[in-house]
Amino acid sequence: MTTIAQPAGPVFGPQVIGQTEKALNTLLERQLAGTSITEPQWVTLTLTVVSNGTLSGDALAERISHSLKVDQATAHQRIVELTAANLVRTSQDGIVEATEDGRAQWNQVRAAIARITEKLWGDLPEEDLATAGRVLNTVLSRANTLLSAA
Repeated sequence: MTTIAQPAGPVFGPQVIGQTEKALNTLLERQLAGTSITEPQWVTLTLTVVSNGTLSGDALAERISHSLKVDQATAHQRIVELTAANLVRTSQDGIVEATEDGRAQWNQVRAAIARITEKLWGDLPEEDLATAGRVLNTVLSRANTLLSAA
């Protein structure tokens, strides 16, 4: 009788993607604990920081909307929340940028996330990471296409 080895976990598909997403979000939420920044606000702050003060409120809201899969009003609300928390500001010409406090909090959380991601996949072979990246980007692209058609 032949025994078939069972995989250590679920094979690639919705279950493993969902479980991974939940685990990663929990790790992020732990890093955000005590900052009063929510996960959607973290995404908004990250998009603001990496834009380096080059995006108008509307352009930033468009990126937030796309990243968080929310409407423009909700995206603008995330900017308002971070403005109220003194983490971002809007210049007179409408450019949104991180404040000193916003950048400091982002750097602190980002450094913690970098240490975690190193533990998660820092020792994986480059070719495995490249394959995983291609597969996940293909799935993401297809999901975005389905969402935009709905």
